[in-house]
Amino acid sequence: MPNNSDSNIATADALTLLLHNQHALGAAIEEFTRWLSENGVETVAENAVVAMETLDTNAKAIEDAILRLRQL
Repeated sequence: MPNNSDSNIATADALTLLLHNQHALGAAIEEFTRWLSENGVETVAENAVVAMETLDTNAKAIEDAILRLRQL
């Protein structure tokens, strides 16, 4: 059984990859939102902005968890 430090490192590494995915999804949604706005689909663009805000909020929580795990 791995010691706690090894488990924390593995968990932090996995969360780091998920965080990278969060950022990639946010960038894709941002591009899509810009296209929607430019093509007159404001309501859908506004919904996409809300989704990006959720990604940002959750990304911050993931970053905090990664930092805590790496400090243990």
